[in-house]
Amino acid sequence: MANVTVIGAQWGDEGKGKIVDWLASRADAVVRFQGGHNAGHTLVIDGNVFKLSLLPSGIVSGTLSIIGNGVVLDPWALKAEVEKIEGQGVDINPDNLAVADNCPLILPIHRDLDGLRETAAGSGKIGTTGRGIGPAYEDKVGRRAIRVCDLAHLDSLEPQLDRLCAHHDALRAGFNEPPVDRERLLNDLREIAPFVLKFAQPVWKRLKKVRKAGAKILFEGAQGVLLDIDHGTYPFVTSSNTVSGTAAAGSGLGPNATGYVLGIVKAYTTRVGSGPFPTELTDDIGKGIGERGHEFGTVTGRQRRVGWFDAVIVRQSCAISGVTGIALTKIDVLDGLDEVKICTGYRLRGNVYDYLPSHAADQAEVEPIYETMDGWKESTAEARSFADLPANAVKYIQRIQELIETPVSLVSTSPERDDTILMRDPFMD
Repeated sequence: MANVTVIGAQWGDEGKGKIVDWLASRADAVVRFQGGHNAGHTLVIDGNVFKLSLLPSGIVSGTLSIIGNGVVLDPWALKAEVEKIEGQGVDINPDNLAVADNCPLILPIHRDLDGLRETAAGSGKIGTTGRGIGPAYEDKVGRRAIRVCDLAHLDSLEPQLDRLCAHHDALRAGFNEPPVDRERLLNDLREIAPFVLKFAQPVWKRLKKVRKAGAKILFEGAQGVLLDIDHGTYPFVTSSNTVSGTAAAGSGLGPNATGYVLGIVKAYTTRVGSGPFPTELTDDIGKGIGERGHEFGTVTGRQRRVGWFDAVIVRQSCAISGVTGIALTKIDVLDGLDEVKICTGYRLRGNVYDYLPSHAADQAEVEPIYETMDGWKESTAEARSFADLPANAVKYIQRIQELIETPVSLVSTSPERDDTILMRDPFMD
């Protein structure tokens, strides 16, 4: 049986939560390997809604859930989320939740800096969630980070605080902000340390043991490939690598452990925040799709921008991330439309492109080339076999897999876990 790596193949918000939850019920461990609490997953299980930002989706089903070293961890956000999910009847303890002891921490000063920068950027703002993700990753690569393991050694933290504060005090001065309150920061860390440390461990070692026992591991990515710091629509991207290859470095297991790569793809396209969006719809059709799809961010509550399915960017994402098969979500949102469109290429200054250029100005200027297909009036909602789908919906799905050059493994027909059509089992491939 294969391990499975799940990544978003668009700009995030593809419905990874439901698919990961569906797979997690059949896995022995679920691992978050990048990002932070800036990405949200919504799970609907027997009518109960669980909204997760930092915890792996497997936690709701009782599956061993691991936060890997590639994640930047806000310890206060972790505590709040654990308490919220426990309040919904889920038992969370060190037996089913492990946090990498080499995870870098998101501190209040990171949130401060994130907000100050976005406010000062004016029209150049990137559209971050303001949760300190970027500044925390900056301190990680700048070798200034305070990590989970440091919470057990707070009395000897002064040299690290010197490096950290020398950097942040200079930045804060540029925004006319006072220096970092070191004593308050230390007190805050002392207060949160016992909670975090009870989950902390070398997770690479635990994963090695799990894998040696023949267990099935599910690697859970956040955001989407088009938000990758290298391969996304830079600079309107997140601060980590979101491609499947990050699962190895962000968990402590080698690349031969990541297995089947499942790309989650919405049956249309959405994006939150600023940045290029070639197929964006600003008319009543786009508004209708957004309303039916409840397109609001799990974390921020911001309304998502909506557009037709863009086969160009999904094909590009699948190639870059080595996607084995895709899970197509929210097909039911397109029910009732007279016609549906798929972007098959771009025009830019008289030339036709079969990929999204790297430069931001080119990305903003490309014009989509559409292929139009007949829609379907019948409902796809809650379908659990391919035979239950309308003929035109089947044609739409088949055309998508032809254009993205990647097979469809799963089709999701509602937010409920069991409303899923399985065409190829990732764990058995």
